[in-house]
Amino acid sequence: MAKDKIIGLIIMLLGILIAILYTLGSIVDLFMEAVGVSQGFKMPIISDMLPVDIFSWRLFVVLPLWLLVVLICIIAIWIGYSMLTTPAPVPLED
Repeated sequence: MAKDKIIGLIIMLLGILIAILYTLGSIVDLFMEAVGVSQGFKMPIISDMLPVDIFSWRLFVVLPLWLLVVLICIIAIWIGYSMLTTPAPVPLED
């Protein structure tokens, strides 16, 4: 495997890992906190299935940052995939 392909694989895997970890640490954590998992989860009433306040300041901070990080990770995954799948250039002959 060429050096470029190894670097592309590393970039792609890091992009996937960072996107997953950041999603779990931000959006999923915010939702779990709103549902009440951290305080001992009890089955909510049907009308309270999604008790996330859409005008919460935390949602306005977390969601745009999450979108920015995921967008950067998608670009990194795309670059890594391109590096991994692009064939090596043909050497020039003298």
